[in-house]
Amino acid sequence: MRENSGSIPRKALAIFWSALLLVSFAASPLSAGGLQPAASAAFDRYAELTQRQFQSQLSAAGPFLWVDSLPQSKRDAAYADLRAGKVVIEKIETLDNGKPIAVPGGMIHHWIGTVFIPGATLAQTLSLMQDYNHHAEYFSPDVVRSKILSHSGADYSVLLRFKNKKIITVVLDTDHAIHYQSINATRAASWSHTTRVQQVENYGSADEKLDPPGQDGGFLWRMNTYWKFEEKDGGTYVESQSVSLTRDIPVGLGWMIGSFVESVPRESLAFTLSAARSAVLSRVGPAK
Repeated sequence: MRENSGSIPRKALAIFWSALLLVSFAASPLSAGGLQPAASAAFDRYAELTQRQFQSQLSAAGPFLWVDSLPQSKRDAAYADLRAGKVVIEKIETLDNGKPIAVPGGMIHHWIGTVFIPGATLAQTLSLMQDYNHHAEYFSPDVVRSKILSHSGADYSVLLRFKNKKIITVVLDTDHAIHYQSINATRAASWSHTTRVQQVENYGSADEKLDPPGQDGGFLWRMNTYWKFEEKDGGTYVESQSVSLTRDIPVGLGWMIGSFVESVPRESLAFTLSAARSAVLSRVGPAK
C-alpha cells in the first residue's frame, strides 16, 4: 500500500514512538532500588566463566583469534572485510553447563569484534592502548576524560568518563583494573573489569554530581573487556570482547525499544575498535 504523501512516513513514526518510549524507559524509576544482588551475582558468574574460557584460549594449541575459529566461508569473508579496513563484529553468549545464565532485573550484553591495523607492530599497538592518559583524544567523543590512577608493571588502574548520546545523553564515570599479558613475540592479551561505575547527573553544569553506584538509570552497572593482539600479515589484529550489565527492559517495551537498548553496546565496541585502528595508523602511517 502506498503511503499518503501528506502523512508522516511509517518509519519516521516508528522512530518517534521508539524514541518516546526510550526516554520514558530512561526516566522511569528502577524497581526494587536499582542493581540487585541477584543480577550482580549472575554477572559475576558470567564473567568468571568468560574469563576462564578466555585464558584457556591464550595457551591452547588451537586458533588464537576468534575469526580463525569461524567456518571456512565465514572466515574468508571476515578476513576480506578486515583487510578492507572494516570491523568484524558478532554477538556471542557464554553458557553455564550449556544453559543461558538468568539475570533477574538485568541484561548482559556480550559482543566480540576484530579489526586489522596494516603496517602496525604489536609494540606500536600496545603502546597506544596503554597510553590511557590520552584515550580521551584517541576515542573521542565516546571518551571525554581519561587518566591513569596507578601503574605497576603489567597492571593499570584507569579512570574513563564515557559519554553516549542516543536520543538521550548518558555520561558515566568509571574506574577500571587492567592487566596485560605478553604471550610471545607476536601475541599479547589484556583483560579489565570496572571497579566503579557512577552515572553523572547534570553533566557540564555547576551542579554536576555523581549518582551512588547501582542507584541510577541502569545504563551500565558493570563491564569487563577481554583483548587479544596478534602481529601477522604485515600488521596487527586487535580483538576485543565486551561484557556489560545493564538494567532490564520493562515488560511490554521490549518489542519497541529492545533494539535501541541492545544496539548501544555493539556500536560502542565497533567504535572503540575503529578508533583504535585510526589512532594507531595516525602514528605509524599507512602500510607500504
